[in-house]
Amino acid sequence: KQKTAYEIYQCDWSSDVCSSDLATPEEGYHLTNDLTDKAIKFIMDQKSVNPDKPFFLYYAPGACHAPHHAPREFIDKYKGHFSQGWGKWRTEILERQKKMGVVPQGTELSPRPPWVQEWATLTDDEKKVFSRMMEVYAGFLEHTDYNIGRLIDYFKDTGMLDNTIIFLVSDNGASAEGGANGSINENLFFNGIPNSIEENLKALDDLGSPKTYNHYPWGWALAGNSPLKRWKREVHQGGICDPLIIHWPNGINDKGTIRKQYHHAIDIYPTILELLELDTPEEVNGYTQKPVEGTSLAYSLNAPETPTKKTSQYYEMIGSRAIWQDGWKAVTFHQPDQGIDFDEDQWELYKVSEDFSESHDLANEEPRKLRELIDLWWAEAGRYNVLPLDDRMIKRIPLPRPQASKEKSSYTLFAGAAPINETATVNTHNRSYAISADVEIPDDGAEGVVVAQGSKFGGFSLFIQDKHLKYVHNYVGLQEYEVSSDSELPTGRLHLGLEFHKNGENQGNASLFINEQKVGEGRIPKTCPNSYSLAGEGLAVGRDVGVEVSKSYKSPFKFTGNLKKVIIDIDGDGEVDAQTEFDRAMRQQ
Repeated sequence: KQKTAYEIYQCDWSSDVCSSDLATPEEGYHLTNDLTDKAIKFIMDQKSVNPDKPFFLYYAPGACHAPHHAPREFIDKYKGHFSQGWGKWRTEILERQKKMGVVPQGTELSPRPPWVQEWATLTDDEKKVFSRMMEVYAGFLEHTDYNIGRLIDYFKDTGMLDNTIIFLVSDNGASAEGGANGSINENLFFNGIPNSIEENLKALDDLGSPKTYNHYPWGWALAGNSPLKRWKREVHQGGICDPLIIHWPNGINDKGTIRKQYHHAIDIYPTILELLELDTPEEVNGYTQKPVEGTSLAYSLNAPETPTKKTSQYYEMIGSRAIWQDGWKAVTFHQPDQGIDFDEDQWELYKVSEDFSESHDLANEEPRKLRELIDLWWAEAGRYNVLPLDDRMIKRIPLPRPQASKEKSSYTLFAGAAPINETATVNTHNRSYAISADVEIPDDGAEGVVVAQGSKFGGFSLFIQDKHLKYVHNYVGLQEYEVSSDSELPTGRLHLGLEFHKNGENQGNASLFINEQKVGEGRIPKTCPNSYSLAGEGLAVGRDVGVEVSKSYKSPFKFTGNLKKVIIDIDGDGEVDAQTEFDRAMRQQ
C-alpha cells in the first residue's frame, strides 16, 4: 500500500537476441529459461535492497509467437497427439471447455471457413508435417508454462505468493500467419515468397530448434481458437477473446472459480490502481494526463455473480470493426489495402451472451439492433480518436520510421559494438553498396567474420576462411550464393573490400578486393527483397551473432585478426518503397 515509486521491468525475449550473443544454435530456444532467471534475479535484487518496497514486473516470454522453439523433451512428449487433425481436435477442445465451465454449455463450434483445408483431404506428407508442427507448438506452450511455474515457485518459496497480485493474459487470438502450409522460415512470408510442403518436409526433424523459424498452418490457428471464429488481426471472437487468470490469495476469497463478466485488456490498469488504492496524477511535468479509459474489474473478484460494470467496448483492427454492448456484438471483416469502401462491408450481429462462438448471424432478424450498434460504434470511434478510418496499411505506421539519424551515404561501424537491429541500420536491400575494412593479419593467419547481418533465414556475411576472403548472400534460407577470392590473403595490414552492383530487381554482381585489387567476383541472382531475418540478429562487426548466416562456419566465428571498424557506403538508387518499409515495420509490431 506504499504510494511510492514502483519499479518497472520488462522481460522481452527479442531484446536478448538483439543486444547480446545469447541465441547461439545450441541455446537459442532456452531464452524463456533465461528470461525467467532474469525476472527472479530482479525481484531478488529489489527485495534485498528494500524488502518493503512494492514492485511491478512485466514478464513477457513471447510465447507462443513464431518461431515455435522448445527443448526436444517438451516437444517429443506430444508425438502422435495431433494425428487426428484439427477438425476432430476442435470438437474435443469444445467438449473440454464445456466440462471446465469456461464456455457456456450451449456453445456451438463455429463453422470451418472454406479456405481452411478439411483434414481428410490432405496428403500423407501434409498430415505428417502439419501434425509435427502442432506437436512443436504444444511443446513450446508447455515449456512456457513450466517457466511460469518456476516464477510462481519462487514467489511461494520466498513467502511472497499470497500477497502478490498476478495477472496472466495472452495478447490476441491464435495466428494464421503460417498460411495454408505452415512455414519453416517465416521470413519467406515477409519477403513475398510462398512456402512449400516439400521444403517443410525436408526440415521435419529440425522443427522446434533454432535451425528453423517455424510457424504452424492456419488450420491449427483455427483449432487453437476453438470454438471461436477467425483469428489474430481480426475482430471476430477468434481474434480478440482471450483468457485472463488473476491470482491473489490475500485478496480473493472465492478461489478457483470462473468469472463471466465482460471486460477488456484496458481494464487491467484501473483494476491494479483500485486494488492498491492508488490515484493517477492529473498532470506530469506540466502536461495534463488523459483520463483512464478502462473499467476496473476489482468488484468481480469477491462477487462472482455481480453483473458486469462494463457498458460497451469498441474494436478496430486495420479496418475491421466491432462493438459490444450488453451481450450483443456487431462485427464486420474488412479486407485491408484493397481500396474497398467501408460502406460496402457486411456487418454481422450476434447475441454473444447466448451465442458465444458467433455461430448465428442475426443481422437480418434484428436490423434495428444492428443499426443501433453500428451507430454506437461510430460514436465510440469518434470519442476515442479512431477516425478517420484508413485501411491503407502503409498509412497506419509513419514511414520511414523514426531513426536516430537521417540516412547517409556512408556508415561507420565499430568492432565490439552491440549488433544493430535491421530497422535501425543501413538499408542495403535492392541497391548497390560497398563494404570496406582495414585489418591486420598476423603471421600465422586469421579467420572469422568481418561483418554480418541476418541469419540462416536470410542475410549476408563477409568473412575470412581458409586464408580466403569470402562473401555469402543467403537468399531467405533457400540458397547461399558465395563469392571467394582467387588467391590467399597475405599477412600484415590489408584493406579488404566488397562491392555489390545492383543490375536488376533484387539481383546483382559481387566483387571482392584486397588492397584495391579485384580478387574475385560472382553473380548474386537473388537477394532478400524486404527482410534479412526475423530472429533479431542485427548487423555486427567482427562476429556473427545468433544463428549464423552461412553454413560454412559456426556462430559467432569471431575475427581472430585485428579489426577496428567497417565502412558501408550505399548508392543513392535505393529509393524507399513504402510497401517494403511497411512490411518491415509490421514485423516489429
